[in-house]
Amino acid sequence: MSSGDLERGGSNGKNRANSYYQSSSTGPYYVESTEKQWTSWLVPMFVVANVAVFVVVMYINNCPKNNLGFEGSCVAKFLGRLSFQPLKENPLFGPSSNTLEDLGALEWNKVVHGDQGWRLITCIWLHAGVIHLLANMLSLVFIGIRLEQQFGFGALFGLLGAMLSELLTNWTIYTNKAAALITLVVIIAINLALGVLPHVDNFAHIGGFLAGFLLGFVLLLRPQFGWVGRSHLPAGAHVKSKHKAYQYVFWVIAVVLLIVGFTVGLVMLFRGENGNDHCSWCHYLSCVPTSKWHCGN
Repeated sequence: MSSGDLERGGSNGKNRANSYYQSSSTGPYYVESTEKQWTSWLVPMFVVANVAVFVVVMYINNCPKNNLGFEGSCVAKFLGRLSFQPLKENPLFGPSSNTLEDLGALEWNKVVHGDQGWRLITCIWLHAGVIHLLANMLSLVFIGIRLEQQFGFGALFGLLGAMLSELLTNWTIYTNKAAALITLVVIIAINLALGVLPHVDNFAHIGGFLAGFLLGFVLLLRPQFGWVGRSHLPAGAHVKSKHKAYQYVFWVIAVVLLIVGFTVGLVMLFRGENGNDHCSWCHYLSCVPTSKWHCGN
């Protein structure tokens, strides 16, 4: 095996690579040691803002005053007007569907037929309950801070998709690949599983995940080790290309799917087409009714 093969760990190449990257023993991700590390501020700001919005939503909800008692009594009554709706109505420990709707939750009919396009923005900041909020914010902290430090990147559910595609498209330069992939898949599965509970728009989660996943292939390409360390190679040594061939293939496919997906989505939205009318089972992706709760809203 050639010692100049930086990607596969030749001894000379490995030493040269370490002048640009921290040792792989620090974790499954490498960090450019010659660059000043970005101080994360955007993601923590998002977390604080989302928590603050949730507190305001619960204050406005005022379960002790507005709960009619048909689904049971308020939960955690010691919180006063911040107490939660009955679990049969909202098993995520949160407000009523009426409160969420009044404050800008995504309601397809109102967006399409009521000229309330602003709901596409306000729904981003609303959470169905404490469990929903914690799952999203923990994912945002663990995934978002790293992406913000590495790429200056900030988003919500799309970060999970971007993280997955970033791992896949830069597969050859990672150590502990299996551990990183399993951890990420578990986080994604937990967040998507919460989406089948009532009051959570899992279609927004799925759409954000897919958009982030495809954008990751387009925006988060990393150069290969051999290309980064090319200036330190001896004269006449083989210089690797900046990116692998499969990375370019992923890039082209992702761009095409993004264009097609956004075009189809916007056309369906402004024509008033409801995707559930063309798919008899798709509504189960967003809410699965049980004897403990219903999916009417």
